[in-house]
Amino acid sequence: MPEVDAVPLARLTTLRTGGQPARLIEATTTDELVAAVREVWAEGGAWFVLGGGSNLFVGDEPFDGTVIRVRTTGIDELPGSRPDTVRLRVQAGHDWDAFVAETVARGYAGVEAMSGIPGTVGAAPVQNVGAYGQEVVQTLVEVELLDESTGEVSTVPAAELGLGFRTSVFKHHYGSVPERPAVILSATFELERVGDDARPIAGAQLRGALGLDADEAVSLRWIRDHVLATRARKGMVLDAEDPDTWSAGSFFQNAIVSESFARTLPEACPKWPMAPEIDPVTVIPLAAFDGILPPPPVERREVKVSAAWLIENAGLSRGFRFPRSRAGLSTKHTLALTNRGEATAAEIAQLARFVQQRVQAEFGLLLQPEPVLVNVEL
Repeated sequence: MPEVDAVPLARLTTLRTGGQPARLIEATTTDELVAAVREVWAEGGAWFVLGGGSNLFVGDEPFDGTVIRVRTTGIDELPGSRPDTVRLRVQAGHDWDAFVAETVARGYAGVEAMSGIPGTVGAAPVQNVGAYGQEVVQTLVEVELLDESTGEVSTVPAAELGLGFRTSVFKHHYGSVPERPAVILSATFELERVGDDARPIAGAQLRGALGLDADEAVSLRWIRDHVLATRARKGMVLDAEDPDTWSAGSFFQNAIVSESFARTLPEACPKWPMAPEIDPVTVIPLAAFDGILPPPPVERREVKVSAAWLIENAGLSRGFRFPRSRAGLSTKHTLALTNRGEATAAEIAQLARFVQQRVQAEFGLLLQPEPVLVNVEL
C-alpha cells in the first residue's frame, strides 16, 4: 500500500484550506489505485479521493479518515470512429491542462477552449467541466471506473453518466450524495484531427470571448494562448505569486432557473436559455380537422443566469472582504472566493454565507456552491 506521511490538506488544495487527514495514500498506478480504494472500502470509515485539489473546500479540523491521492498519468492514442478523428485514453491523475496542451501539440481539436482549467482528467467528467462553449460531454466517449456498489472495474459509455451543466451521476452536490458512487480510473475522448492550420471557429461563445469574426480563421495554438491569457486576466490560471488564484475557481454555480423566474430578474442580468426555442408544429389529419386549432403545449424552459452579475449587483464588488479577514472576493472576478494568505476555512465559509445572503435578499435566489465541501458547511 503506497501510504505516505500525512500533511495538512491546505498544502494539497488550491484554496489552501484543510486539516490533516488520519491517513494519506498516493497511488501512481491504476493497480495501486484500485487496491487502495478496495482496501478503504473494506475497512469502512471516512475517505475521499483527491486529484488536483482545485474543486475542494476542506474544513480546518483534522480529517478523521483516509485521503487517496490519484497520481496516475499517461495518454494512449487509439483509432477514432472516423478517419478524421482520434481517441485518447487518459489516466485519471493526469493534469487536465497538460492533457489539453498535448492535444493542441498533436493538432487534435475539441478541448482547446478548456485550456487553463485546473485539476485532473479524472475529475473533469465528475462536474462536466467546460469553458467558452466547450464541455467534456461533447468529446467524452467513455470512462473506466471502479464501482462502489460492486467493487468491480468496468467501462461505462458517456451516455450513461448523466452529464449536464456542471454535473454528472458522480457529482457530490452540496447536501446530497452521488447517484453512482465510483472512482474514475481513466477517461477516453474523441477529438478531431485538424493539424496546425488556421480554420474558422464554429462556436459563437468562443468567438465572442476571443473577439473573432464568424469567418476569421485561427489555429488551435492561437486559441489556447488567447484562452490562457483571458483566464489569467480573471485570476483563473494558477499562479503561486497571485493570491487571486488561491481559490477553488468559481465558488458559486451560475444558477439554473425557470423562464418565469428569470423574467423577475433585472433585464441587465445576463441570461442564457438552456435549450433552443423551437416553434411547435401541429399536424392534424384533414379528416379529423374541425376548424379549431388546439392551444400550443406549455413548455417549462430553463434559463442560466450569471452568478457573477448577481453578486456584483447585490453590492459586493471585486476584492470585498470583512475587516481583518484573510478571505476575500478576487480582485479580478467576483465568482472566486480567495485565500489572501493563511485564511481559515471558517473565514472563507463566513464570506460564502454572506454572499449567499446578500444575493438572496436582493434577488430571491440562493446561490449554490460549486466545490465539493469536506468537513465544512455553509
